[in-house]
Amino acid sequence: MQPVEKLFLSGIQHQSASERLSSLELWKKSVTFIARTVSKGKPKKYRHSKTSLKPQRVNQRRKKVKAFWKEIDAFKTSLKQSKGKPKYTFYDGPPFATGLPHYGHILAGTIKDVMTRWAHQSGYHVERRFGWDCHGLPVEYEIDKTLDIKGPEDVAKMGIENYNNECRKIVMRYSKDWEYIVTRLGRWIDFENDYKTMYPWFMETVWWVFKELYNNGLVYRGSKVMPFSTACNTPLSNFESGQNYKDVIDPAVIVSFPLLDKPGVSAIAWTTTPWTLPSNVALCVNPDADYVQVKDKSTGKIYIMMEARLEALFKTPEEYTILERMKGKALEGLKYEPIFSYYKYMGEKMNAFRILNDGYVTSESGTGIVHQAPYFGEDDYKVCLKYGIITRDMPIICPVDASGKFMEEITDFKGLHVKDADKLIMKKLKDIGRLVHQGQIKHNYPFCWRSETPLIYKAVPSWFVRVEQCTEQLLENNSKIYWVPEFVKEKRFANWLKDARDWAISRNRYWGTPIPIWISDDGEEIVCVGSVQELKELTGVEVKDLHRETVDKLTIPSKLGKGNLKRTPEVFDCWFESGSMPYAQQHYPFEHKKDFDDTFPADFIAEGIDQTRGWFYTLLVLSTLLFGKPPFKNLIVNGLVLASDGQKMSKRKKNYPDPLTIVNKYGADALRLYLCNSPAVRADSLRFKEEGVERVLKDVFLPWYNAYRFFMQNVERLEREEGIKFVYSDSKTDKPTNVMDRWILSFTQSLLKFVKEEMGAYRLYTVMPKLVKFVDNLTNWYVRMNRKRLKGEGGADDCYIALETLYSVLFSMIRVMSPLIPFITEHMYQNLKHLLESDSAKDSRSIHFLMIPSPREALIDAKIERAVSTMQSVIELGRIVRERKTLPIKYPLKETVAISRDPTVVEDVKSLERYILEELNVRKVTTTTDKSKYGAHMEADVDFKVLGARLKGDVKKVVTAVKKLSSEQLEEFQQTGTMVVEGYTLEEEDLKIAYKFDSTKDITPDQYEAHSDKKVLVLMDVSPDQSMLDEGIAREVINRVQKLRKKAGLVPSDDITVFYQATGNLKNIITTFLDYIKTALKQPLSPYPVVSSMEKIIDESQKVKTDMLDLTIVKGHEGNDSGLVSGLETPRLEPAPVKNGVKPACSYINVELIGCGPQEGVSGNQGTILLENPKGCMISSVEQLKEQMKLLFGLRGRRVDIFTDNSLTKELSDTTKVSSLNGQTIYLVPYTGAVTGLCAPPSVSSPYCHFANVNDKQMGCVLLENPRGQKFSVEEIYEQVRKLYNKDGMKLSQSADKKIPLSSASVKDVFELHSTTLYLS
Repeated sequence: MQPVEKLFLSGIQHQSASERLSSLELWKKSVTFIARTVSKGKPKKYRHSKTSLKPQRVNQRRKKVKAFWKEIDAFKTSLKQSKGKPKYTFYDGPPFATGLPHYGHILAGTIKDVMTRWAHQSGYHVERRFGWDCHGLPVEYEIDKTLDIKGPEDVAKMGIENYNNECRKIVMRYSKDWEYIVTRLGRWIDFENDYKTMYPWFMETVWWVFKELYNNGLVYRGSKVMPFSTACNTPLSNFESGQNYKDVIDPAVIVSFPLLDKPGVSAIAWTTTPWTLPSNVALCVNPDADYVQVKDKSTGKIYIMMEARLEALFKTPEEYTILERMKGKALEGLKYEPIFSYYKYMGEKMNAFRILNDGYVTSESGTGIVHQAPYFGEDDYKVCLKYGIITRDMPIICPVDASGKFMEEITDFKGLHVKDADKLIMKKLKDIGRLVHQGQIKHNYPFCWRSETPLIYKAVPSWFVRVEQCTEQLLENNSKIYWVPEFVKEKRFANWLKDARDWAISRNRYWGTPIPIWISDDGEEIVCVGSVQELKELTGVEVKDLHRETVDKLTIPSKLGKGNLKRTPEVFDCWFESGSMPYAQQHYPFEHKKDFDDTFPADFIAEGIDQTRGWFYTLLVLSTLLFGKPPFKNLIVNGLVLASDGQKMSKRKKNYPDPLTIVNKYGADALRLYLCNSPAVRADSLRFKEEGVERVLKDVFLPWYNAYRFFMQNVERLEREEGIKFVYSDSKTDKPTNVMDRWILSFTQSLLKFVKEEMGAYRLYTVMPKLVKFVDNLTNWYVRMNRKRLKGEGGADDCYIALETLYSVLFSMIRVMSPLIPFITEHMYQNLKHLLESDSAKDSRSIHFLMIPSPREALIDAKIERAVSTMQSVIELGRIVRERKTLPIKYPLKETVAISRDPTVVEDVKSLERYILEELNVRKVTTTTDKSKYGAHMEADVDFKVLGARLKGDVKKVVTAVKKLSSEQLEEFQQTGTMVVEGYTLEEEDLKIAYKFDSTKDITPDQYEAHSDKKVLVLMDVSPDQSMLDEGIAREVINRVQKLRKKAGLVPSDDITVFYQATGNLKNIITTFLDYIKTALKQPLSPYPVVSSMEKIIDESQKVKTDMLDLTIVKGHEGNDSGLVSGLETPRLEPAPVKNGVKPACSYINVELIGCGPQEGVSGNQGTILLENPKGCMISSVEQLKEQMKLLFGLRGRRVDIFTDNSLTKELSDTTKVSSLNGQTIYLVPYTGAVTGLCAPPSVSSPYCHFANVNDKQMGCVLLENPRGQKFSVEEIYEQVRKLYNKDGMKLSQSADKKIPLSSASVKDVFELHSTTLYLS
């Protein structure tokens, strides 16, 4: 095992500013010891960093971890280890490699990595293959921009083969960048065994998928009005068009259509697409709506429009006169004069240019009359088809080419892009007197997701997959999928499925998987090819590639005598390819058929919410049509990551920080945790803020990391000073008795149980806040409140137990958090693992090779967790009171009162009273269920800012009623969070609740300041007290000294002496609290002058309040640099008097320090050690006894000689039976190699120290001072008894009838208790 000294190199003290250590100094002190103990001939593959977890250092640590993973080939090794375990199938949605990953990719990738790591560490074999979307518009659009390609004719000039070769060149342009960024973020996924949609074997499976659909009658060719990208010259599917809506300003015009049957009367229609008017063939009205014939008073013209839409043309009723009313049905069949003559023949041939009826016309916008251009609108097409104005097999009236330009027949506007023609068309309408009104409208309009140009709707011939007929089956399969969060499944996705339309899968493009259909010239003979082998059999040619430049050349001889069949020119929509990836990545069914059949559907996928109309949809459609079941079982949907201002992240606007900059600055772990603890994992949008990542580093990682380093430091101290090697074993660790140990272990195990349940339910959004809360509980509560124990101040045994507890918690949590934050947990583990009892049967080189720990139910104690939670509430409420009154924690207060109606809350406070006393720095804690006893009652006030707008005129009525609410009603409101007042439901944010005091009560209201939560009301006695203020000043002196030590780069083990000089009242305060200050400093404190022979380290003059404080710190102790100083010996005191012949209930020894003074702030050279306590529980060995003797005088880590006689000739033997020493005096002498010139006083027959016996089932004893002259407080006596009997919340009485409780108020001087018996209750 690597020695703990080597592991400690980066350790600093946890949190306390007064004791944070200089790593460099400690390193220098430890070099000799390390060199002596480190294993020889075993080079370590992972070295612990000497740096702290600062933003500028995290990158260095990440590199070390990444290098370590590379050295052991961690990812592949983990897959080898899990071979043979149950399979957990994961599908990775393929991104395009034509751009760099953004935060949306990083978020989804992190969620995928967390869940697949978790599955692996939960006992599954998880293959993770990266995939690439290589075909389609993203690639082609880049080439079109680069080569200035405007349309199909440009591609024809250069040739499809040359065009596709250009696409090949850029398709993987950023693949290496992707791999670098993805792995840099800690994601483990296989890039070597990837899949690309342009691989021939992938494309072959796509052909197979299509042929399966074709053979089942699910494919047809037809013309439909579809979203069309004029920039990309191709139609888009409905779900593609729904991905990118933007607010735009378009023209809005009202146009007149003079009725042939009603001279002088015109129907008027409204449109936002003037460019569709040249293709107009009809008008449509709602048959059931009310229409009016109305005269425009300003022009005298007569129009027909929907009555409910008069406001579209007129501002006030005075502007028009209604001449006639009719239903829309009455207008059906009326003919009108066409605007343009391009398609005038349609009037005679197809009975066009008349008014039609359909219910799709609404009163929400326009004039209630809609102009019909059937090949530019889905509803137009449907209505005109119904009335016979168009037929399915007639030549389509669509005079707009693939680039969105008018064709030859539109003579007035030919060659113009339709959007550019709008203004000229409106001018033409005005010139011919058909423009009634011209304006603008801001509305939401679909844009091409690739080119960011507005889409148009136009009819195009396309290949379709029948989806509408299987809507019910899609909904049923969707119901079998577990969605997180569920609302996306039930609302957004289900609603989309209900309106699913047939899927246009063909694109009039070049770089894609060709549609494998060969067709005769007359379109009557069709052959669908499903494999490369089938193509070879039909064409006689074996191909290695399936792109257009290869297969377009091949023909298939007709079996019906129709010559050679040629391939239809379209390629597949790239979404068809990505929807086929579950099968195509396995080259199914040509390879891996059994593997696929055994693992389909997949266990898990994850992507952004935008994929509800994308990948999620295409996966479900194809899986349902092919196999009749869903393609995956579990799905996490993440929200969008926006810029900090709520706008879409834009490279052009530069409104977001570069991801790699964030990773370099704060580390991948911080970014991962920030994203996974954000609204985005609940499918809400996240406004990305760099300061949020920084807060994760500072508020979560740094405290947690410092707790880990604090642990490592104290393991090193335990071995260096006590000679005890720390080795951890779950199986050999007993359940501790200390309440805080039991609490943190219980909290950790409860958390493990919760995390396993929630991760099993894929609810990352519930797990992350709990993990963050754990870090707070560990660092700000457990470690801080147990610092002294962890540093060994309660003895080596108690220190070992506390370290064992902390190790158990750290080791459990790095395992459970390793899937989320893989770098820092690996770093911690590489040092913690050396303290584990070795298990040679397992490969435990990496934290990621270990399984997630199962919760240990035996350690879970709900009662203790509840009690500590209550204690935390009291402490936090007390701190708020202190902050509100500007009372720093260093100033002690008289009393804290905890009030609750719940008796269990009161009992919880009592049981942990000593922690509240220490944390709030109060003299007394009082508990009660009766708040009226303190004149306290609750009052509420309305938050006008919140409620004013909602209640409006009723706000005063509600305010009056709220002020009359009783304390009981308000307490009930605090519990439930809701209340009905004057008919309005009020919630927590609507009311401000505060405690007030009744001035008629005897207790002065100004004495207490209150704050509360739902559980408890806390009162703090904030009345000033001079002695307490003085103690606060004494604490400030301690703080100033500690800061000066830190400034000088000193560590607690450095032997120093502090000299001081103070003016005014500060001098008196230091004198009064001298022992208190020295105890805290654990070093000698002396007034000026400074001893001239001692080496000065640092000095400083400071102002404390109104007085001056001069401090000088010198090296060593006066008279002896070794730290064992004869010049600082304390004057000898007489032993405690014997009263009524009473002796301690337990055997004891007296101990006397000879030839030097005590260290670490201890006062006194005489002390008493109880050899057993309680009666019968004897110290186990002389070695343990020696450590207690050194601890008594602050000599930890010092070498001393120990004698049993005052002539200092008989050394205490390690083989001596401890019980045989009862009543003797033992002498400690500084080690010099030989004892000369020293003489000790004779032994005495009674204890040096005052004592009191304790009556319980086992008699015990407490010391009232130790060493002699260092008197204990009542609180410290209680602490002795608590440790003695392992009981929290017990009380002591001074009489057998237990009527005289022991308290600070009942005992003025603890020496009054000397030789008495205390009774435990």
